[in-house]
Amino acid sequence: MQAQILNYRIIIEPEKIGRKTVYNAYCPTLGVADWGDSIEAALKSLKDGMELAIECLIEEGREVPADQLEGQMITSTQIKAPEGAVII
Repeated sequence: MQAQILNYRIIIEPEKIGRKTVYNAYCPTLGVADWGDSIEAALKSLKDGMELAIECLIEEGREVPADQLEGQMITSTQIKAPEGAVII
């Protein structure tokens, strides 16, 4: 039996902790998050957590969600903040 390949959106954000930058990685579809000292380390750790989450779903007899990335576009945009807005 051939293994199925599942696709997932991953969000990675840098976070400053003192003088150090770490990277937070999040898979919204599975609700799994982790971090690492580099993007590669964050992704590796996140993938381990995602695999564990999928194994648990299967053991519980639940459906395994996956993203249908074909046709999707992930982007960002900029807007002008209203004058006097407090930005955090």
